[in-house]
Amino acid sequence: MIKFGPSGNCQRFYDEGYKHTEQAGQFCKDLGLNCYEYSFGRGVMMSEGKAVIIGDAFKEAGVEISAHAPYFINFANPDDEAVQKSYGYVLQSAKYLKLMGGERVVFHPSAQGKATREEAVQRTADRLKILRDYIYLNGYENMKFCPETMGKFAQIGTLEEIVEFCKIDNCFIPTIDFGHINAREQGSLKTVNDYKTRLEYMIGELGYEKVKNFHVHFSKIMYGGKGEIKHLTFEDTVYGPEFEPLAVALKELKLEPYIVSESAGTQADDALEMKRIYDNLDI
Repeated sequence: MIKFGPSGNCQRFYDEGYKHTEQAGQFCKDLGLNCYEYSFGRGVMMSEGKAVIIGDAFKEAGVEISAHAPYFINFANPDDEAVQKSYGYVLQSAKYLKLMGGERVVFHPSAQGKATREEAVQRTADRLKILRDYIYLNGYENMKFCPETMGKFAQIGTLEEIVEFCKIDNCFIPTIDFGHINAREQGSLKTVNDYKTRLEYMIGELGYEKVKNFHVHFSKIMYGGKGEIKHLTFEDTVYGPEFEPLAVALKELKLEPYIVSESAGTQADDALEMKRIYDNLDI
């Protein structure tokens, strides 16, 4: 079943008097949303007890929880010792997400740095094979690890690169951030066909079953000559992308992803708007 929800706690969450993440499951449920993404972006700073409390609350609300691993991850780092920290960030995120009852860990793959694009991509792929081994060794093989498309030219994470990474093992499924793709490609996502060609490419390369419930980040994003600048809200009328053409493409292709809103402060409201658009399509 397709799911909609926010990334983290939006301004509305606090305006309505909520304070703690364990309350976010009921908050989402009351709005009619059914997924939520917890961010470990600045590091995994949570006790095991807190993770269990959050997990119990989300389970009771019937809201699926995923997690975003720390932003410091860089599997293209030429320093093997530094890359060990990246393995740790992903595995630590998985440990605490499992305690919260979730199974999807989103992560940024890498940055190009001073290497050529080809070198950085190959190095990332090689490290993801090692990450796969760590995933199995630590008993996380039933979880999903979701490398994300990125919005800046200097980052590794084009659609094609992410698809290739996801061929490494069944534990990897794509996180497609359509705002990032639109920013990286300078406003490329406008029509149903713009979305559909990318989705059909994914299905052709990875198979329908792997793509059916893939992970989505969606927000409007300001971009410039180097790609992504900052996340916006659905109030933006300049940069896009718009959600309705994606909703049509998803329905036509019978795809049911987890769609997480990363709007700037209006995540829950914009997730609700996406759900309304999707539910009202007559297809």
